[in-house]
Amino acid sequence: MRMPEIDQGILSRRAALVDALRRLVPDGVVADDDALVAYDSDALTAYRQKPLAVVLPRSADEVSAVLRFCSANKVKVVPRGAGTSLSGGALPVGDGVLLGLSRMNKILEIDLENRCAVVQPGVTNLGVTRAVERDGFYYAPDPSSQVACTIGGNVAENSGGIHCLKYGLTTNNLLGVEFALPDGNRVRFGGKALDPGGLDLLGLITGSEGLLGVVTEVTVRLRPKPPCAKALLIAFPSIEQAGACVADVIAAGIVPAAMEIMDRFAVDAVEAYCAPGYPQGAAAILIAELDGMEVEVDAATKQVDAIARTNGALTCESSTSDSDRDRIWLGRKAAFAAAGRIAPDMLCMDGTIPRRALPRVLTRIGEMATEFALPVANVFHAGDGNLHPLIMYDVMKEGDLDRAERFGAEILKLCVEVGGVLTGEHGVGVEKRDLMPLMFSEQDLAIQGAVKCAFDPDALMNPGKVFPALSACVEGGAMHVHRGRMPFANLPRL
Repeated sequence: MRMPEIDQGILSRRAALVDALRRLVPDGVVADDDALVAYDSDALTAYRQKPLAVVLPRSADEVSAVLRFCSANKVKVVPRGAGTSLSGGALPVGDGVLLGLSRMNKILEIDLENRCAVVQPGVTNLGVTRAVERDGFYYAPDPSSQVACTIGGNVAENSGGIHCLKYGLTTNNLLGVEFALPDGNRVRFGGKALDPGGLDLLGLITGSEGLLGVVTEVTVRLRPKPPCAKALLIAFPSIEQAGACVADVIAAGIVPAAMEIMDRFAVDAVEAYCAPGYPQGAAAILIAELDGMEVEVDAATKQVDAIARTNGALTCESSTSDSDRDRIWLGRKAAFAAAGRIAPDMLCMDGTIPRRALPRVLTRIGEMATEFALPVANVFHAGDGNLHPLIMYDVMKEGDLDRAERFGAEILKLCVEVGGVLTGEHGVGVEKRDLMPLMFSEQDLAIQGAVKCAFDPDALMNPGKVFPALSACVEGGAMHVHRGRMPFANLPRL
C-alpha cells in the first residue's frame, strides 16, 4: 500500500494546533504517538494511518467548537464512532483530526408515547434496545457489531443488520438528527413528526459517510416487541438450493423478519467456536425468523417449511422457545468472530444483488476462491440479497493481501454485473471508492460531488472517501471527476 502524502505545512503547526484543541476540549485530546496507535485504523485493518490528533468531545457545543476551529485553520476532520466500519470509512488522515464521538453516550429522552428515543451519537446500537426492552420495545436495526457500534456511525453508514429485511435499514428507523456543519453551525433535520415538510435532507444525511458534517443527536424510532417469534433452521445439500428457497419464499408473498444463509465453511467455523448445534454435513443452512401474531407465525412457518422441502431441504427445525431461538441465532451472530479464528486476516465484503441471482453469484464466488487460492466463507442477509463473503488471507504472506483485494473487487464487479450495487450497509469508504465508476457515470458522480461542495466547500470532511477522484470545489459548487481514476493525494490507492 502506498502511504498517504501528508501536508507538511499542517505538520509544522502540529504543536500549536494541538494546544488550541486542548483549550477547546481540555480533557479530550490524544496526541501522544503511542496512544494514537489505538486510532490508526477501523475494522478494515489492512490500512493504517495515525491522525494528527484525536479529539473526544463530550457535548455538541464542543463538536461545534472543534469544527469551527478546523474550518478556520483548514484542518481536515474524520468523524469516528466506535471504529467498527468495514469499508475504511473511519480511516484517519495523517494531517487531520480524528473526531471521536464515543464519549457522547447519553440517552437524552425515551418517549414511549411517540415510540421514539433521543440519543447522543455515541450510544451503542444495542444500548437503545436495552434501555427500552423492559417496556416491551426495541430498536430494529441490528448490525452484527451492535454491542459496540454507535448510533451516530449507524446513521453515517445507513447500517442494516439481520432484521433489515422486514424492518428496514437505519434510514427506515430514523426520525431526526441534529447535525453539525463543517463550519460548526448546527441544524436539525426531521424530528418526532412522522412527515416533516420540505426537502428530505434527513435522507440525504443518512448514509453520507461523514462527508457532509457530524451527527450530534439522533431521534430513533422504537418498535413494540412482536407477540410471537420463531426461528427456522433449514439445512440444504447445496448453497444454490438455499438461495433459490429464499427467492421462492419472498415470491410467495411471505416477508420474514430475517433470512440468513451460511455456507458449510461458515457452519463448521461456528460449530468449532460456540457449538450452536447446526446440522452436520449440509452444504448450507438457512435461518428464517418469522414474527407477528401467533396464528400468523404458525401459518407462515408451514408455508416456509413446504417451500424449503420443495427446494430440496434436508431438515427443517423450528424453535420451541425464546432460548431455543437464541440458540439458533447464536452461530450466525458469532460468524465473523468464528471465521477470524481460522486465518490471521479477513476481508468482509459487502455487495447487494437481486435475490434471483443468488445461485449464480454464489457459484461464481466458489469458483473465484479456487482461482485466487484463498478460502472464503459466505455469511449473508439472504432475504435482501446483501452478501458478506469473508475472504481469508495472511498479510504476512507475500501476495496474500493483493490477491484478497483483487478477489473482493471481482465479487463487487459481479454484483453490479447481475444488476446489484456495490454496498448494502458497510458504505463505500476507501474500499469501494475506485469501483464507483462501475455504477455511476462521470455526470452522476459530479452531481453527488456538487452536494458535497454545498455542505463542505473546503473539502475538509472525511477527505478521500467515497468519490474515486475529486478536485477542490470551484466557484459554482462544481466538483470534477476525471475518469474515476485520479485519487486524493493523501489517501492510499487501493
